[in-house]
Amino acid sequence: MSTTNGGPAPDTLPQLNVVGQYVKDFSFENPNAPQSLMPTQEQPQIGIQINVAATPRSDSDIEVVLKLEGKAENKDGILFNFELEFAGVFRIRNVPQESLNAVVLIECPRLLFPFAREIIATAVRNGGFPPLLLDPVDFVSLYRQKMEQMPPVNAPAQPS
Repeated sequence: MSTTNGGPAPDTLPQLNVVGQYVKDFSFENPNAPQSLMPTQEQPQIGIQINVAATPRSDSDIEVVLKLEGKAENKDGILFNFELEFAGVFRIRNVPQESLNAVVLIECPRLLFPFAREIIATAVRNGGFPPLLLDPVDFVSLYRQKMEQMPPVNAPAQPS
């Protein structure tokens, strides 16, 4: 017999477990090599896009896909570009329904990001460039932006 000191029973506490994580799709291109590898004084312009998608797999399992796309270019053209879809299956239990979206779209990608960052840094380095070390991502801000773009749940229909 176990005691909970007045707290909730362990089987009712919120749980977030990583069932597995994997590369779903990955592409790295160095289209202008070897010219793109020549030393230059010009700093490249680097653009990064990050998206998160989630798909339920069972009552408690959700696949979360972190998609990162990036490109480095200078006046001579594209130095490199990449696309990475890094995913994980997460088992989520005992999380209130009103908090589930935030857990899935904030906490799950936060757990995936360090691994995706390492894959990109290694690929860029193996492509002949200094490793691209992505700054940490504020998934809370991304979540808020996404929520602001969505129409309200009970929005009246727009007349046509």
